[in-house]
Amino acid sequence: MPDEIAAHGWNLVRCDDTSKPDGGVSEQIADADFLVVGLVPVSTKTLVGAKNLKAVIKHGVGVDNIDIPACTAKKLPVCNTPAANADAVAELAVGFMYAMARFIPQGHVCVTSGKWERRVGTQLGGKTLGIVGLGNIGRRLAKLAIGLGMKVVATDPYADMAFASEHNIEILTFDDLLGKADYVSLHIFGGKDNAALINPETISKMKPGAKLINLARGEVVDLDAIAAALESGQLGGVAIDAYVTEPPETSHPVFGHPNAIFTPHSGADTKEAVENVGLMVIEDIATILDGDMPKRCLNAKDL
Repeated sequence: MPDEIAAHGWNLVRCDDTSKPDGGVSEQIADADFLVVGLVPVSTKTLVGAKNLKAVIKHGVGVDNIDIPACTAKKLPVCNTPAANADAVAELAVGFMYAMARFIPQGHVCVTSGKWERRVGTQLGGKTLGIVGLGNIGRRLAKLAIGLGMKVVATDPYADMAFASEHNIEILTFDDLLGKADYVSLHIFGGKDNAALINPETISKMKPGAKLINLARGEVVDLDAIAAALESGQLGGVAIDAYVTEPPETSHPVFGHPNAIFTPHSGADTKEAVENVGLMVIEDIATILDGDMPKRCLNAKDL
């Protein structure tokens, strides 16, 4: 995207200093016309010195790290980029399922360490995938899983029932989904409403040996409960891409379990997804500079 930004005559300043909680945003905010954020929190404090700011734009979908009321109080539009990275995240979820079903990470370590221990895995076809959150990512994942011969069930209070009917997806309560799914994949927003959604009680409702995928937010899973469930065998595997603190504290027992897979919050990290998100951000900035309101503005009615 740097070439496209330069073509507009804009100056891009990156705030990616990992030694600072805000990446260095506080040092640049006074001169910024637009704040484009990934996971850095945007609060009332963030906006104190933002005298030139015209909008806050999420480089992604989930806006739980952005205090939208605080932005609204400053008359700042808040936009995001829905569906731009849905394919990327959904494809990684499928990759996680294959990795857990066929012990791919363990096989890699086995061979590179000079061993030769073949493990019998399972196929995905015929298994049940439970999708928690049937939004853009969830719907894309559902179609991929169906193409692999999986049965898909889902839970979502705002589910697209026409989509579910078309693809023969059963909409269940969360508890019923946990009891039926061989794989549970989380695609929900973070925040207090979903904090520790996966906990000792909910894990106990899962099928013994079921596998869990978290491509949502770190706070939606209780790592202590997951570690205990892996140890007992109640969970047959877990794949995690998001963490409460990033990078996470890897001294936690879950990071040492052989049936756990971790990636560095890279669900949306494909060339195609990054390009899609960047183009949507540029489009919204150009729209605001032209004096119009972007169609993806989340607080337009309150400004």
